[in-house]
Amino acid sequence: MPIWYDPVGLALGVALDHLFADPRSAAHPVAVFGRAATKLEKVVYADRKANGVVLVAVCVGGAAGLGVLAQRLPKGGRTIATAMATWAVLGGTTLAREGAYMADALERDDLPRARARLPHLCGRDPRHLEAPELARATVESLAENTSDAVVAPLFWGAVAGVPGLLAYRAINTLDAMIGHHSPRYERFGWAAARLDDVANYVPARLTGLLTVLTGPDQKNALAMLRRDGHRHPSPNAGRCEAAFAGALGVTLGGTNVYSGRTEHRPTMGDGPKPDVKDIRRAVRLTRAVSLTAAAAAVATTWLLAFRRRGG
Repeated sequence: MPIWYDPVGLALGVALDHLFADPRSAAHPVAVFGRAATKLEKVVYADRKANGVVLVAVCVGGAAGLGVLAQRLPKGGRTIATAMATWAVLGGTTLAREGAYMADALERDDLPRARARLPHLCGRDPRHLEAPELARATVESLAENTSDAVVAPLFWGAVAGVPGLLAYRAINTLDAMIGHHSPRYERFGWAAARLDDVANYVPARLTGLLTVLTGPDQKNALAMLRRDGHRHPSPNAGRCEAAFAGALGVTLGGTNVYSGRTEHRPTMGDGPKPDVKDIRRAVRLTRAVSLTAAAAAVATTWLLAFRRRGG
């Protein structure tokens, strides 16, 4: 079945995310998907890669299948489905608000509030982090999640319609749930982690380039992207963080603690470590990249729709 490209629906979904963000509700489609995946995990779990492949195939295939069914709706219904799917999978407005919340808490020297809020952005253990490390964690999370929450879903929505939107969010959600290093998920979560790497390969590099295009220091952003983008242990996150580091004139990377597990990551950038004031600069950069990505995605979708009509 051919992909239905709907620039109007995609643009409406972006507008809905701007207006309503990502409500923390048990009825949100991503929350519903997460609960369903958790129930399926209890059925198929075993400490083997093959069992993880089964979970990923069922969950991602099911999400993509819902997208295919949405494409069978009448034209107006397809536009509504595209808009609702786009809104459901985007997280750019919420991401920027979380960054602004962290900036406000740290500007007020309210470390308990900032530590309590950090898990909304990343999985680091915040209990012993002081303001500089909380600032670094926030900037790094804004950089990486600008790709995961905005650029990647828009990319897949532009090239693969509603099936692409839903399949990408399923992949990314599964990676967050089971794609991390731990005794339980080292093998079972392997397929989720690898598929997430594949799904984000192009979007992460697009995020780096959009950061260069929209950042306050374009020359340094490009230089750091080219020099340091490959240094991160993730094949994708480093492209985003290196570009942000160059654009903001800071150094990212260092020692991180995740639930008792310590990771020492290479540094990226040549400037000082991020300070509290750099969080709002990173929020502005996230918003600029997000807006540019949305415009590019809508334009791409319009061109693909125009070509399909034989224009």
